Amino acid sequence: METTGIRDLKRHLSDYVRKAREGETILITARGREVAELRPVSPERSAVRTLVDQGGVSWSGGKPKGLRGITVAGKPVAEVVLEDRR
Repeated sequence: METTGIRDLKRHLSDYVRKAREGETILITARGREVAELRPVSPERSAVRTLVDQGGVSWSGGKPKGLRGITVAGKPVAEVVLEDRR
């Protein structure tokens, strides 16, 4: 994973965005401390964007609407987290 400071990120932003587009994750630092990551768009987000572009769903950035017929097996994540904390 490549690391860069904010000043260098500002100067070479297009280069870092290209690297992220190609699959690389860049760790951003401020005064030597890690503050953020620049990474490629996740496959899940790309899949949702494809569905939106095809008109299969509508999405305003929140939970996607219109995904009918999809079921998820198992307990809700919140329930699993609570059990794990116990």
